[in-house]
Amino acid sequence: MGALTHALAVAGSMTWEILWALILGFALSAIVQAVVRTSTIEQLLGDDRPRTLAVAAGLGAASSSCSYAAVALARSLFRKGANFTAAMAFEIASTNLVVELGIILALLMGWQFTAAEFVGGPIMIVAVALLFRLLVRSRLIAAARDHADLGIAGSMEGHAAMDMSVHGEGSFMRRLFSSAGFTSVSRVFVMEWAAIARDLVIGLLIAGAVAAWVPHRFWETFFVTDHPTLAALWGPIVGPVVSMVAFVCSIGNVPLAAVLWNGGISFGGVVAFIFADLLILPILNIYRKYYGIRMMFVLLGTFYAAMVVAGYLVELIFGATGLIPAHRNAVVMEAGISWNYTTWLNIAFLGLAAVLAARFVQSGGIPMLRMMGGSPDGEHDHSHHDHGRGGRDEL
Repeated sequence: MGALTHALAVAGSMTWEILWALILGFALSAIVQAVVRTSTIEQLLGDDRPRTLAVAAGLGAASSSCSYAAVALARSLFRKGANFTAAMAFEIASTNLVVELGIILALLMGWQFTAAEFVGGPIMIVAVALLFRLLVRSRLIAAARDHADLGIAGSMEGHAAMDMSVHGEGSFMRRLFSSAGFTSVSRVFVMEWAAIARDLVIGLLIAGAVAAWVPHRFWETFFVTDHPTLAALWGPIVGPVVSMVAFVCSIGNVPLAAVLWNGGISFGGVVAFIFADLLILPILNIYRKYYGIRMMFVLLGTFYAAMVVAGYLVELIFGATGLIPAHRNAVVMEAGISWNYTTWLNIAFLGLAAVLAARFVQSGGIPMLRMMGGSPDGEHDHSHHDHGRGGRDEL
């Protein structure tokens, strides 16, 4: 019983440490999503040119950070005419280049890990694009499109199909600060929390259990910390494998990444581990449903190889520039709740969350929660029309 209490205490302490940053990250993400329409994204992803992939990465970074929703939205974009490589670049960026992930990494592990994610993410996208050009034939893409058009449900289909952005005319700021903009931000904010809550809780509980129950010496042996060169080579290879069997995706794998870093995994191994939320076993099964078993194995192989490459290059780049932290002191457990800056920030941002949640309920958002797992062919338009004068609809 004492061991269980200890694990729950670690999980609770980590939750308290990152709470304000999670709220801030999802609020910023909601602001961006409120003014960027899904139809706009579809129009910009028609090929796999470098410029298109860069646009896909930028739009993905402004999208949902829930891995299941990102995977479902990528399939939806592909079905509506987006290039497959561009859709996969969008999916990768949606889970690995989002602002909330960067904030949590900086808070728990240090700004170097945030920088590593934003350096490694584009490297992974480029690696995937190159591997697709070398290995993936047009007939396999055509077969994947035919399979996608079957409309087999995966997870978070309703959430991915919802367009909660503000429609109508006016500048970015005008639409954002309108009444419709406030409602749209509140809806995206609450729906994003609902989408990632399960994985976040599971991730915190697993991180708490691992930190409390697994001896430090086990990780040192597993990650061969006594041999620095071998550890640097081993980390990016084994990191994705640990992530795959942990069954945790989205932001939920960051607390476990902190535990693994303290345990001895290499810097590049941490990056590869975090990227592998797109290869956990439930998502591999969704790929099978979406694109067929052959494409599922192609995605498994190419994504894994790209993660390993990104991990190695990040290790080399940050090692050469002296940016890899010298000490392994990621935040895993604090002594307890005290009246410090974290507590005050949590109180302030919980107030912001309460305001957005109240607006969500007041504007009739509750039925949307019941539609999150709906049909992939459902058109859920929960946008708001703001008929201000002047200007044109823009990103």
